[in-house]
Amino acid sequence: MQNHTLPNGQTLLIREALPEDAAAVLQYVHAVSGETDFLGFGAGEFQLTEAEEANVLQGYHNADNQLYLVGLIEGAIVAVITFAAGRRARTRHCGEFGMSVRSQYWGLGIGGAMLDELIAWARDSQVVSKINLRVRSDNQRAIRLYTRKGFVQEGTIRNDVKLNGIYYHSDIMGLIV
Repeated sequence: MQNHTLPNGQTLLIREALPEDAAAVLQYVHAVSGETDFLGFGAGEFQLTEAEEANVLQGYHNADNQLYLVGLIEGAIVAVITFAAGRRARTRHCGEFGMSVRSQYWGLGIGGAMLDELIAWARDSQVVSKINLRVRSDNQRAIRLYTRKGFVQEGTIRNDVKLNGIYYHSDIMGLIV
């Protein structure tokens, strides 16, 4: 667990998500899904039950090459970062992360703090040596953060996302840890 003092004076606690967090995680996901079009899912598209989410969280907890972190302010989840690597010997070292932050907390450094925790965990893991991500090419704010943290663009997937009849490209970025 790590505490971070934010520019607004609030304290962000970052810790591993546990199965007993399932209800709060689902509440968070349903809330954040309607706040931005940059996520891989929209409002109402995330359909896990609390029991299913608890199983997902247990799976992350049990794996040595997966991580599910929550960022909390005053006990409420305001950010999530997940990382999952391959299950086979040839890909166990490499995986992809996804991250979201509640919109009311944007601009406070929460995304950077969450990413720092993931990178530190990967470096200490003895398993993970490569972190990948996929980001919509027009999400310049996120791309600036990832570049600042050392990620480099490794490619572009054209027409990767379709939203309201419009296609968007995605950049593939990676960090060797």
